[in-house]
Amino acid sequence: MRSRSALVNTLHRIDGRGYKAYQEIRGETRLDERTHLLVDHVQGDPFAAPSMVRVRVDREVPTPWTADRLRQVAVEDWFARRVARHVRSGRRAGSGKSGQVEVDAPGQEVLERTTVRLKPGAVEVRLKVGLPARGRSVLGRQAVTLLTEHVPDAVHAAIHTSPQDLNDLWHFVHTVENQAHLRAQLAERGLVAFVGDGSILPRESGISDRPMKDAIPFRWPEAESPRTVELSLRHPEGGSLRGLGLPEGVTLVVGGGYHGKSTLLEALQRGVYDHAPGDGRQTVVCRNDAVKIRAEDGRRVESVDISGFIQSLPSGHRTDRFRSDDASGSTSQAAALVEALEAGSTLLLMDEDTSATNFMIRDARMQALVAREDEPIVPFVDRVRELWDRFGVSTILVMGGSGDYFRHADAVVQMKNYRPIDVTDKARSLAGTERDEDAPSMAPPGVRVPRPEGLDPSRGKRSVKIDAPRDEELRFGETTVDLRALEQCVDRSQVRAIGACLHQLRRFMDGRPLPEVLDALESHLDVHGIDVLGGGSDVHPGDLARPRRQEVAAALSRHRGFRCRD
Repeated sequence: MRSRSALVNTLHRIDGRGYKAYQEIRGETRLDERTHLLVDHVQGDPFAAPSMVRVRVDREVPTPWTADRLRQVAVEDWFARRVARHVRSGRRAGSGKSGQVEVDAPGQEVLERTTVRLKPGAVEVRLKVGLPARGRSVLGRQAVTLLTEHVPDAVHAAIHTSPQDLNDLWHFVHTVENQAHLRAQLAERGLVAFVGDGSILPRESGISDRPMKDAIPFRWPEAESPRTVELSLRHPEGGSLRGLGLPEGVTLVVGGGYHGKSTLLEALQRGVYDHAPGDGRQTVVCRNDAVKIRAEDGRRVESVDISGFIQSLPSGHRTDRFRSDDASGSTSQAAALVEALEAGSTLLLMDEDTSATNFMIRDARMQALVAREDEPIVPFVDRVRELWDRFGVSTILVMGGSGDYFRHADAVVQMKNYRPIDVTDKARSLAGTERDEDAPSMAPPGVRVPRPEGLDPSRGKRSVKIDAPRDEELRFGETTVDLRALEQCVDRSQVRAIGACLHQLRRFMDGRPLPEVLDALESHLDVHGIDVLGGGSDVHPGDLARPRRQEVAAALSRHRGFRCRD
């Protein structure tokens, strides 16, 4: 470990030399009696990805901050937000990324991430820093200011906590804990989701996840409705919260266009995560294994048993081990549904706007025109009830153009001007007496046993090269994985972590079925923490956020090199 003066002398000595001279500052520097600067990686040139730096500050970490996993995640997230506010990011004098300081800042969701870690007797902050250069020459004196003053001062300002700061911290923590407490009550109350009165569901814009200003608050008006639920709150003063409870089974969300149907579903699909105070969705919770299912033309499908939905294809291709490099809307949606069940989902979220029409319905006129034996698709309307009755899988479905699902629904909620109305009884009275087409009972989907050979993370001279150039795109070695259909992947840091998870999964692919492989990965992360995805706690995995097993499995299934044992 070097001293601060030794670091300063080194930077003065290499001033004006070629950029590779910055390699000399790798390692740990003790800046003062309680502040450590750790340079884990030095960028190759001023225009490359910034250098990876950690600042570790020795300070007491109060026991209540780490009382359990949920609380530690919340406290670390709160500090990460403060670091992002205190770090003055942006370009400074010099070439390339000179002087830039970046931190992996949280969004609206509170996720387990690697930006800030609470350690015994210390708080560690991970940053990316653009080391100053003129052309491709070292600017040593500017680097002294950046590394010994600007970066540590910003970290100290972020982790210093005044009494008012601590009040804000505990409000943040209690908000997160309340959401987890609400979510934990769903199963015991026979619910799959809950929307608290006063929630703000609309977002600022299509490219912003922040709450819309002057939006109409969600309010469930019918005190006598069986959908009216009160769930208890844990913090800070207890009490209860009233709102809409969506039951297990089949729930329809109906209404005219632009009245808030899809907005409600989008809030529910994000309800698998906790949200920061002020987001507006802090009292919208959903079972944490819920998966949004949609059609995805052109995706690859590997060995998925879609025979419950797609039977004997005219081409003669098997549907109990369906493979395709260019799946259609209906086959891709069937595959996504079965893959979600394989990953452990007990709640499916669907919107007719993003579904394949022929997968969802086949009305009486079409049944009369095209004989059952000439139609390989068993539409979802003929399976939705069976999924619940036989397999315990619930569905929340946005449907604005067909009443065929009325006869299967346990609850029907109409959205009108962003206000919900219970129309279950009326929908049942209109359901009619139509019968589903005769179709054999759906068998439990077959089990896939993954093979590791096709998951090659190497690129060029690098044995492992995994990155996320965009929010919805993963580059795993030479393979690009399109994640646009994974609407519950909410952070680019999750995409990076998914790539690292796919790399880790290979070690568990030893002849076990995919659900067991996913179990092994989750256990590995629970024991060792998500730092292990970046190589361990003694390097800089500062830009990862933990994904759900459902998104990891979905990304694996979309990797074009993924293969299963026959």
